[in-house]
Amino acid sequence: MSNRILRRTRVRALAAATAVVVASMAAGPALAGKADISGLSSQGTDRFIVKYREGSTERASPANAKAAAARAARAGVGGKAVALGHVRRMALGADVLKTDRKLDRAEAQALMQQIAADPSVEYVEVDQIMRPLYTPNDTHYAGYQWHYFEATGGIKADQAWDVTNGSGVVVAVLDTGITSHSDLGSNIIGGYDFISDAAMARDGNGRDSNALDQGDWAAAGECYSGSPASNSSWHGTHVTGTVAALTNNSKGVAGVAFGAKVVPVRVLGKCGGYTSDITDGIIWAAGGSVTGVPANPYPAKVINMSLGGGGTCSSTYQNAINAAVNRGATVVVAAGNSNADTSGFTPASCSNVIAVASTTRTGARSSFSNYGSLIDVAAPGSDIASTVNSGTTTPSTESYSLMSGTSMASPHVAGVAALMIAKAGGSLAPSTVESTLKSTLRPFPTSIDKPIGNGIVNARAAVDAVGGSSGGTSTYTNSSDYSIRDNSTVESPVSVSNRTGYGLNPTSVAVNIVHTYIGDLKVDLIAPDGSVYVLHNRSGGSADNINATYSVNLSSELKNGTWKLRVNDNYSGDTGYINSWSITF
Repeated sequence: MSNRILRRTRVRALAAATAVVVASMAAGPALAGKADISGLSSQGTDRFIVKYREGSTERASPANAKAAAARAARAGVGGKAVALGHVRRMALGADVLKTDRKLDRAEAQALMQQIAADPSVEYVEVDQIMRPLYTPNDTHYAGYQWHYFEATGGIKADQAWDVTNGSGVVVAVLDTGITSHSDLGSNIIGGYDFISDAAMARDGNGRDSNALDQGDWAAAGECYSGSPASNSSWHGTHVTGTVAALTNNSKGVAGVAFGAKVVPVRVLGKCGGYTSDITDGIIWAAGGSVTGVPANPYPAKVINMSLGGGGTCSSTYQNAINAAVNRGATVVVAAGNSNADTSGFTPASCSNVIAVASTTRTGARSSFSNYGSLIDVAAPGSDIASTVNSGTTTPSTESYSLMSGTSMASPHVAGVAALMIAKAGGSLAPSTVESTLKSTLRPFPTSIDKPIGNGIVNARAAVDAVGGSSGGTSTYTNSSDYSIRDNSTVESPVSVSNRTGYGLNPTSVAVNIVHTYIGDLKVDLIAPDGSVYVLHNRSGGSADNINATYSVNLSSELKNGTWKLRVNDNYSGDTGYINSWSITF
């Protein structure tokens, strides 16, 4: 899928199409529903989304919707017969319909007008295929992440990590799925494959609980007439690494919110993914119900969509996004890579999303990035290093590479949103996330040729602007004295409550122990689940007293519960006491 740049297809009202539409309008009643033709393209269409009105017989059951579809197609299109079958009912209550052959633009428009003529129809639109928004670069680098820390083009993520790492927040990545990678590992939880077309999914079936990326390679002409051959992109793995790659693990790359967890939602396969699958994925990711799919045990507070296609925001996308936002999920979307106004692309043109443009290492607009008044923020998207797979088609070994695109900019913002939500205690209204990001942008360091918002995302400023104490500002202390007797063990407890998420890496544990000959002592931090972290193990010989602050990786431990400082005296003749200790999250 190298160098794929989505382009908006100009609408060309063919004479034949115009004649069909005019004839149908003259012969019948005024259109009762909306026929949204903005998603039509010259590549042909065979799938449509139809939403019937509340209270209609078609809305009451899929069987009635199927019968209505058959009636709508009975007259054919453009003088040719066409059959219209019912595929399934979506989570939003709309129905997916499929013709028995690909329709050209004129035929598809005529059929949509015929469907919309039914007074029971609220709207009909194309079940568009969305594609990843990126431009790959074959050179592979590990750990070269200027986009986090450089003063000119970076987002100041390194400064935000002094406050929070995003622990306790779940981010859903709607993309090609994910491949096995040791630099993602424990930060991946749950997931689901929403690709309903078995050929597109490449796994031999429809939807299932396996969100692993099977590869999205395609032969020349396989996706549409004239489409180029492409290797597998591993796009979802790259995006996920930017959001939450493991950090401080002495390998690979860092993630913006490396304390957060990612739920992979597979919606893109060979040739892309259908709107109907993607929007069901949006609903599910935010904790909503999708028929035939188990509930998501890890509802997301942030949803990243580094995908898109031509046309204005459709009703189906807008309804799904609104449902997710109403459930408390912040939706972050790539603006698109066509060097054009974002108003002509979806879902970036939808309301209630944070549309992200791409910038370069110098802070300029990336040449491919979309622009316009619908852009909310900008973030680095050129030559971004992250996790991938080395396979040309099917998955092989883990690797790293540079990629460019608004797809790479979007997960930077999704990661910063996770940092903000963690700082706020695990919950923050999507509208507050958006307004705070916009109010804390840092100015572009160079002139910008097209409008892409008012600046580059500033992770530290955004985190500092959010209230709450989940970002490392609360210290829990036990100042009571606990006697340490010869050859005995004593524990001093600290209770942590009303906190969300996991501990930090690092977490500060301050210890003040009064005792002669500290070589007798073993000192452990005991987590609420019983895990043991050794702080001091009989070192120091005959020295007196322990007064030290230890840095401990507690990113796998929930904050809430009773923490204990345990001191074990292993010899006779020297005694003392725990004077105080504290833990800071």
